[in-house]
Amino acid sequence: MPTFTSADGVTLYYTDEGDGLPVLALAGLTRNGRDFDHVAPHLPVRLIRMDYRGRGRSEWADPSTYTIPQESQDALALMDHLGLEKVAILGTSRGGLIAMALAMMAKDRLLGVALNDIGPEIAETGMEVIRGYLGRRPAQKTYAEAAAFRDTVWMQFEGVPMERWLAEVQNHYEEKDGRIELRYDPKLREAVLNVDGPMPDLWPMFDTFDGLPLALVRGANSDLLTEDCANEMARRRPDIIRAEVPGRGHVPFLDEPKALTALRAWLGKMQ
Repeated sequence: MPTFTSADGVTLYYTDEGDGLPVLALAGLTRNGRDFDHVAPHLPVRLIRMDYRGRGRSEWADPSTYTIPQESQDALALMDHLGLEKVAILGTSRGGLIAMALAMMAKDRLLGVALNDIGPEIAETGMEVIRGYLGRRPAQKTYAEAAAFRDTVWMQFEGVPMERWLAEVQNHYEEKDGRIELRYDPKLREAVLNVDGPMPDLWPMFDTFDGLPLALVRGANSDLLTEDCANEMARRRPDIIRAEVPGRGHVPFLDEPKALTALRAWLGKMQ
């Protein structure tokens, strides 16, 4: 199992597959590298995926280190471990926020950034949904029940086949003692919700992407990234490659035709 050790001694899991342009894929808050299973076959790149500390196959750590600055440092440590001077970042949700932090910390190590349903403003409606499930054991006991729940309740997603929902919940949960459990440290909840003070202004971080090839994929039904925020991102970066994916909420799977068109155009600017 490919792993590396962070500066503070945490063992972190990653995968490194394919050839060509190195793309570091960073997943959502509670997710892991398998978030990119659907899009991976469509990207002719060297796709590197990292499980954040406390998620997926990576070691659980002190919850106080489950932060964007620390996860950004872990991403840089992985690059150093692989001997990569620069990478492109494909960031889904939390991964896009890490991309913004990396642009502030080490812009010279970025080739470009693609953001999946995330921007400098995070809608309270979407945050309320995240607070509702974060760190809490799923009510459903089997993969089949969890897939059926998403198919029935996640109304922002349209026309998703049951086999896709089943693959999603198998990535997100693991079977233990006859029921499904979170595939991440439940203490992530306290790390995220116990942050003191208001959320900082992220627009200066977004503006740091200046000069880098930039793409934005947004779910047309997203409750986390509003259309107004996406429009402001495009106003500030008229050259942004933008895709609005119909029938998707937070977040698109990235193998939708419009998402793939945008990602391929973005990759074309770096190859």
